Amino acid sequence: MTTEQIPSEGAHPGRYANSPLAMMLTLADSRLPVGGHVHSGGVEQAIADGLIRGLPSLADHLHRRLTTSGLVAASIAAAVADDVVDVGRAQVETDARTPSPAARKASLAQGRGMARLARRMWPERDWTAHAPTTHLPVISGAVGRACRLSGFHTALVLVYTTVSGSATAGQRLLALDPADVAILIADLGAECERVAAAAAVGLADLSDPALDVLAERHERRPMPLFMS
Repeated sequence: MTTEQIPSEGAHPGRYANSPLAMMLTLADSRLPVGGHVHSGGVEQAIADGLIRGLPSLADHLHRRLTTSGLVAASIAAAVADDVVDVGRAQVETDARTPSPAARKASLAQGRGMARLARRMWPERDWTAHAPTTHLPVISGAVGRACRLSGFHTALVLVYTTVSGSATAGQRLLALDPADVAILIADLGAECERVAAAAAVGLADLSDPALDVLAERHERRPMPLFMS
């Protein structure tokens, strides 16, 4: 196929665009190449600092992250998916809402993984706005738009993967019962929906200094098991 024969975004939505439910399930899969298996979302450092000692404190940490940085990231993804903000502005808004350099670095690392997947799944679309780097919530919003997910559903996928990735890290680091961790994630389901609904309303502008401190401390720790 020549360059002239490649259909535009409007003319060809992509082979995955007509199955939004399947796409939601795919994007929520733990095998998605966004670095979830190597990013703990602050859990590793929180365990090292004695802030997380078992299942109850892990649940508290996940809830805190979900309702602060998780809400912020989800609101950016929702805004991009609903075409409320363009990619360029979304990148700037993400930077402004991520005061920790270490947290920004982690977001960009995960964004590279998502962008690589997006280029493979939708080669007919123009992803140059996400090169050479892109934040995870920004590319997540663009992917949500590519498969015709609403802002709410795009946000829901992002907050779910935020919770499940960190929960799995806690399970591995604390040698927790996988069934207990699965129940913990399920118990946070209603809160995930509430946060996604709030994210779909507009850009959130709150932060959690404690999570920023964990991100910075983690980057300085010797030989970490997770990248963040």
